[in-house]
Amino acid sequence: MEVVEKDVTNGTAGSPQATGPGLSQHLRSRIAREFRDRYEKEWGKRFVTHGSPPGPDAVRLDGNDYLGVTGHADIVNAQIAALRNQKDFVVQSGVFQLDGSSHHRFEQALAAFVGHETALLCQSGYTANLGLIQVIADPETPVYVDSLAHMSLWEGVRAAGAPATPFRHNDPEHLSRMIARGGPGLVIVDSVYSTTGALCPLARMVEVAEQHGCMILVDESHSLGTHGPQGRGLCAELGLSHRVHFITASLAKAFAGRAGFFTMPEELRHYLMCHSYPSIFSSCLLPQEIAGLHATLQIIEGADDARAALRRNTQRLRARLVQLGYPIQHGSEQIISLEAGPEVETLALRDEIEKRNVFGAVFCAPATARNRAMVRLTLNAGLTDAELSHVEAVCEEIAPIVKPWEWQIARRRVAGGTPGR
Repeated sequence: MEVVEKDVTNGTAGSPQATGPGLSQHLRSRIAREFRDRYEKEWGKRFVTHGSPPGPDAVRLDGNDYLGVTGHADIVNAQIAALRNQKDFVVQSGVFQLDGSSHHRFEQALAAFVGHETALLCQSGYTANLGLIQVIADPETPVYVDSLAHMSLWEGVRAAGAPATPFRHNDPEHLSRMIARGGPGLVIVDSVYSTTGALCPLARMVEVAEQHGCMILVDESHSLGTHGPQGRGLCAELGLSHRVHFITASLAKAFAGRAGFFTMPEELRHYLMCHSYPSIFSSCLLPQEIAGLHATLQIIEGADDARAALRRNTQRLRARLVQLGYPIQHGSEQIISLEAGPEVETLALRDEIEKRNVFGAVFCAPATARNRAMVRLTLNAGLTDAELSHVEAVCEEIAPIVKPWEWQIARRRVAGGTPGR
């Protein structure tokens, strides 16, 4: 049986041929139909997210450690101590972790941090959203989801079997009309949107949810640690924590770890632990992960200087990019989207900045809509003046090459009445 070419399936051209059984004809046909042209013609037989390897002097804007906590001595020491001292730890599902365990203590610390009753720790932000929504929605619960909400939120709705109604991005009035038509249910938004850096008009979203008798879930993955007093998130910054039913977050952003969590009322905790499949059927975090994250929480609480530096860096680079004609006005936070549009043009943009030692991250379908691919730049508190100046100089140098004022998003803005370059 013929095996699919190696460079199409995993991008390793020239590697030895696999010796296992070949793929089914149906699967080979799907790969050819859905992927081959994209991989060979648009991506040039390079996997889309794999650009050049960054050198030691590269300016890295492709990670999510917004406050620069990776490698902090207190975190490392906490992890080492846990590795040395937790010899009786048993690897098991998180639902077996007793009250009073380090696992449960950290859950309670997270809940208190964001101003909620209790929380459940998960393996990632993705499983947090999946496991929570699977329980709090069902086929009789209309779910209203911002059109740019993270994929994990949409997957949670799908797992619940709930009817999903998208509403226009950051448009609470459109949300209100959708709820008036579909009835009360669950509203889902991100506080800061992960592809554009747009800030949710959260106060108005909460008002709309309350007016229509809906519960509301806010994913704070990209605002936890960076926004609000002591980094407690956008809900806390706006004084909305007590009006939001559920807060979820990845701890792989400002916390720079490998976990996620969600909050809930105490009355839901045990019911959820019996019905949330990711929580039941996945192993809990390891002691050194819990210890490191708990230490990170303490660091983040005292990181006002880093938060201020992140805000300064964000305002500076955004202002300069706008001056240069880059259409980034749809966002305002530490995530900057350079939405070149078609994947061919996005990869060309990526290659131009990488040639000049600046590294972002390519986002394309399914992370974005088709033909709305982008290079995402994520800023951090540790960027130096020299590094920011270099990024600005690179963006100025390549502007006549990539012509950001001609990107589809720029043309749409001009057509809508907003001046272009």
